[in-house]
Amino acid sequence: MENQLAKSTEERTFQYQDSLPALPVPSLDESLKKYLEAVKPFANEEEYKQTEEIVQNFQNGIGEKLHQKLLERAKGKRNWLEEWWLNVAYLDVRVPSQLNVNFGGPAAHSEHYWPPKEGTQLERGSITLWHNLNYWQLLKMEKVPVHKIGNMPLDMNQFRMLFSTCKVPGITRDSINNYFKTESEGHTPSHIAVLCRGRVFVFDVMHEGCMMTPPELLRQLTYIQKKCHSEPDGPGVAALTSEERTRWAKAREYLISLDPKNLTILEKIQSSLLVYSLDDASPQVTPEDYSEVTTMVLTGDPTVRWGDKSYNFISFSNGLFGCNCDHAPYDAMVMVDICHYVDQKIFENEGRWKGSEKVRDIPPPEELVFTVDHKVLDDIDRAKEQYLKQGSDLQIVAYAFKSFGKMQTKKKQLHPDAFIQLALQLAYYRLHECPGSCYETAMTRAYYHGRTETVRSCTLEAVDWCQTMEDPSASLHKRQQKMLQAFAKHSKMMKECSSGKGFDRHLLGLFLIAKEEGLPIPELFTDPLFYKSGGGGNFVLSTSLLGYTRVHGVVVPMIHRGYGFFYHIRDDRFVVACTAWKSCAETDAEKLVKMVFQCFYDMMQLMNTAQL
Repeated sequence: MENQLAKSTEERTFQYQDSLPALPVPSLDESLKKYLEAVKPFANEEEYKQTEEIVQNFQNGIGEKLHQKLLERAKGKRNWLEEWWLNVAYLDVRVPSQLNVNFGGPAAHSEHYWPPKEGTQLERGSITLWHNLNYWQLLKMEKVPVHKIGNMPLDMNQFRMLFSTCKVPGITRDSINNYFKTESEGHTPSHIAVLCRGRVFVFDVMHEGCMMTPPELLRQLTYIQKKCHSEPDGPGVAALTSEERTRWAKAREYLISLDPKNLTILEKIQSSLLVYSLDDASPQVTPEDYSEVTTMVLTGDPTVRWGDKSYNFISFSNGLFGCNCDHAPYDAMVMVDICHYVDQKIFENEGRWKGSEKVRDIPPPEELVFTVDHKVLDDIDRAKEQYLKQGSDLQIVAYAFKSFGKMQTKKKQLHPDAFIQLALQLAYYRLHECPGSCYETAMTRAYYHGRTETVRSCTLEAVDWCQTMEDPSASLHKRQQKMLQAFAKHSKMMKECSSGKGFDRHLLGLFLIAKEEGLPIPELFTDPLFYKSGGGGNFVLSTSLLGYTRVHGVVVPMIHRGYGFFYHIRDDRFVVACTAWKSCAETDAEKLVKMVFQCFYDMMQLMNTAQL
């Protein structure tokens, strides 16, 4: 067990939590100005005038009163948004969350020491599980380095939610159970749950105070797989977690009423460090095309994924890996952090275990057997049916663009994130002949329990540039000037949103205050332009940068006629994953990604040929 990450640190992971500043409430005037600017690309003159009037009335009337109430709320809380956001964005949502809310992605080890190879599932699985458990130990000891921007520490609270965390369905609202504790806080669960062919097993990863080694973990996993491959499949109770939330809540209540033992089993799964999914699928992957493995991670066998779990570690039969995670307790950067750590360790050790082969005398895993009846089995069948039906409608395209990456864009003094966002705007404009309302994630972790804010990448400047690019009479010089203006605007917005000066969460707060006070919904939120521009979770493009490592992932589109678009940036390439619904005739993820790649070339060519 190594005691440090690559960067040695004396700081404790959670030591700055109490000194982080409270999440600020932006000024009403500023938020409304920014909102008006953001809706402009989607309005004709008449529509814009009408919205301008609605905003003016809001500001001079109910808006100011709601803003004052929000300021009052903020006085008593270090994060006025936290509870609201968790409920509205996640826990109150009733659609099945496993496909519609969870995020997932393939592990990057296939690019170096672990290409797909049958017969490697368990041996590789024991090694990568061991690295994951080392990270768990570092987190328990608060030795995971504090994330910082310069010298400014960021909020690390979400890291508490990575292990031993599970969402529990409710009739109208779900809840989150978190069992993780640091060493200084007391005992934390140390067992993992393993799902294989519809059956559930658990074993403790600690034995006589020491963590199991890969050869010991291998013995436990081999025991489970042999048992499952030589005996009939289990009922696959896990599939119920993929159901519509209220239906799953009722099915869960019924399951508990059948036998109190079922509750004990559920709690054992909920509190487990993580769920280890032994999946029989063998998806393909190449360094250029991650589509099949990404699809399997997000839409694969529901009987070996516990959809409510904060961490489903997926092990495929051909030695590929991935994760599928509930989005409610944390955002993707937590998973990116552990995946990057594990990938580095596998790379450093050439994909091998170099320690002792000795295996201690450890008790075998315990099987958890649910008491089920015909009703439960019918519920499971129905859950599987709806999940597989929706899953088969999802189109996932994940490709690497390898002609250039961060190095080239930086050389041209272009921010690589803004480069991709503007390429996406141009690609959407070319395919759909109109601007695409766009949500890009900004993080607000500079503040206590901060999570995200919306950057609306479809700016007036971006649309103006797209129109110039499509105008055959526009000069190269004009195109380049417009592009640089769009870049500058994007960077300014990202900076503002990360420092608590975005407007989307502020508007949500005002809307929720009105709701809580039993007031009529202000006209601002019923105005057609509010929805047309993406308000109320109606963005056509739902996007996020996953960082600058090899870690990859994806989420489904926000709306039926939309796209999910997720990407990471490396020195020599951009890797993108795009989702769309096949049942929507207007959208095609493959076409969008290919058009984005074409736009990358066009933008770089513009910078190479145009003279300032």
